[in-house]
Amino acid sequence: MSDVALSNGTNKGYRLPERFRPIVDDTSCKRCRRCVTECSYRAIDCVGDHIVATDGCVACGRCAAFCPTGSIEIETIPNQFPPHANFTERIRRGIMSQASTGGVLLSSCGTDVEHPVIFDELLLDAAQVTNPSIDPLREEIETITFLGRRSGKLTVSEKDSFSFISEIGPVIAMDMPLMIGHISLGSVSYNVQKALFTAAKELNIVAGSGEGGLHPDFYVYADHINSEIASGRFGVTSGYLNKVAAVEIKIGQGAKPGHGGHLPGEKVTDLISHTRMIPIGTDALSPYPHHDIYSIEDLQQLVSGLKEATEYRVPIGVKIAATHNVAAVSSGIVRAGADFLTIDGFRGGTGSSPRIIRDHAGMPIEVAVAVVDRRLTEEGLRNRVALCAGGSIRSSADMIKCIALGADVVMTCTAVLIAIGCHVCQQCHRGLCSWGIATQKPELTSRVDPGLAAMRVKNLLSAWNEELKEVLGAMGIDSVESLVGNRDRLRHFGANPRIAEIMGVKHVGEGWG
Repeated sequence: MSDVALSNGTNKGYRLPERFRPIVDDTSCKRCRRCVTECSYRAIDCVGDHIVATDGCVACGRCAAFCPTGSIEIETIPNQFPPHANFTERIRRGIMSQASTGGVLLSSCGTDVEHPVIFDELLLDAAQVTNPSIDPLREEIETITFLGRRSGKLTVSEKDSFSFISEIGPVIAMDMPLMIGHISLGSVSYNVQKALFTAAKELNIVAGSGEGGLHPDFYVYADHINSEIASGRFGVTSGYLNKVAAVEIKIGQGAKPGHGGHLPGEKVTDLISHTRMIPIGTDALSPYPHHDIYSIEDLQQLVSGLKEATEYRVPIGVKIAATHNVAAVSSGIVRAGADFLTIDGFRGGTGSSPRIIRDHAGMPIEVAVAVVDRRLTEEGLRNRVALCAGGSIRSSADMIKCIALGADVVMTCTAVLIAIGCHVCQQCHRGLCSWGIATQKPELTSRVDPGLAAMRVKNLLSAWNEELKEVLGAMGIDSVESLVGNRDRLRHFGANPRIAEIMGVKHVGEGWG
């Protein structure tokens, strides 16, 4: 949280204590002032012949990373408030900020509240004597995944006759069960979005455009882009919709379920104005609901309309936030004709969100994907749709567990930004990112080399896919499709067995069958 000046007439100029501070070793510092140039938050300065810390450090680490003599460290300042178990430092900082401004507390990235992470309470199975493992170095393990409408289901009658129900729709074949989530141009810089699209094309997966439309420069990547249509309809034209690989209707986002999008006017440059088709410098505010969707039937009309507009050539999906009625809503979405369904869980990232919603609304993706997979299976709908899931997927372990819980495809956003250089300082909404990621300032955006950034994203996701093959081999599974929804290959070892029961996962110590 940034410092806020408070004044009550008797204590003018009181400021919240700083949370971080750069410490400069004066004996090794060369006074080159590189750190001053690199810090976009002006938290370090040169006074006379000395480099000194000022206010406003967010611990982005840019100054320390580029100091040629390694003379800078970022110090976390100890809690300056008296200890209190209930009114923590975080709570008191929020109260004091709002008392000063009277405004809503904003933040970025996923929630940093220390809720339990269910992924960390799940253990993977491994093959032993009666179920031999597979060596991925010597035997092929298939990770190709299809995004789009599934082929239907096979039924067997009482007379042992087979009946195949098929409604094959357009599908996208991807080389791994991973996709880059929606990160819009505006929330991140031009160079970052170019890097993400480049990586997606070279990996043969898809990347989300975000709700800000698609810049014409990126049409060359269109066959690997999943275009998002949000309530604001920013930048939406039939021309670019007919170029992309898939179209997704955004109903909700894990970091702010029930809330609309918000791009501050400071980020709406000429480039963003052209892409989103809004005036320069104006806030891009997406309405909370789609004003033409108030029922499943309304959603069905939009799905059908988009299929008509794209001449049934691309899969049409729907993205929702994981909330308490997610299974029933998902059932309605599949019945409305969606070719794929994306669920974005609690802890999902964002460029800007009210903290009250980011930290307290929604459902963990681990529970959401499991209950949706089970509900669709029970209703005979699961084989009609591809199920995508995301919301703070941090590693290949999270990805693998998410697939076993029921996801066909796993999406990630924050992890690929960390690969590019993001330090998760939660200041994206300010547009001052010193790493050139969440900013539109030319002097900062130039700090991202699109080619190098794309290579790092490719390396990360390729490594995850290789680790997926290692785990599949250890389980004795030769295709990722056989892991989808296979919750019997997971065990829960957390403190709350009710969570395991809801997810349909056995507790550690229980065998198969």
